[in-house]
Amino acid sequence: MSKDISAVMTLLKRLFGNGQPDPKIKLVPLYNQIVAKAREPHWYVEGQVPDSLDGRFDMVATILSLVLLRLEESKAYALDMARMTEVFIDDMDGQLREVGIGDMIVGKHIGQIMSALGGRVGALRNAMDDHSVLDDALVRNIYRSVTPSPEALAHTRQGVLDIKRALGAQLPDNLVEGDARW
Repeated sequence: MSKDISAVMTLLKRLFGNGQPDPKIKLVPLYNQIVAKAREPHWYVEGQVPDSLDGRFDMVATILSLVLLRLEESKAYALDMARMTEVFIDDMDGQLREVGIGDMIVGKHIGQIMSALGGRVGALRNAMDDHSVLDDALVRNIYRSVTPSPEALAHTRQGVLDIKRALGAQLPDNLVEGDARW
């Protein structure tokens, strides 16, 4: 999500809300980190993730899922998880409108996006300790059931595992503040 969107969200909240800043604004730096990680070229070159709207969405949703799984380790971050999901929804809503999806069906698409995110969180939660299960989850959720080359799949698997490990080394407080280096 760009800084412009954050500023607009804050302005609208102040104009029509209770004057308090939107609490999910604090999660925008973390969301920006997620998007930056998802845009790294290695996913699309060595990992052969399709460099398309769908492929980029799949990478953002996968990395967001890893962050949510890290935060889920402590019940103290349940509200931050919900707010992070709201930041994601706001971004996806804006992206859908930017590509020409009209008001009448944006809600349907958002529902599908949330279902896809929930599916990824569940798949990754159950797959991180078994490479064959993880590979199946990656093929289904990133490659949309089109099996990539073994090298590409190994690259993507290792990248996902590296992010999981890096997130695990960070304090959740640093993550939600956007101060963590992962």
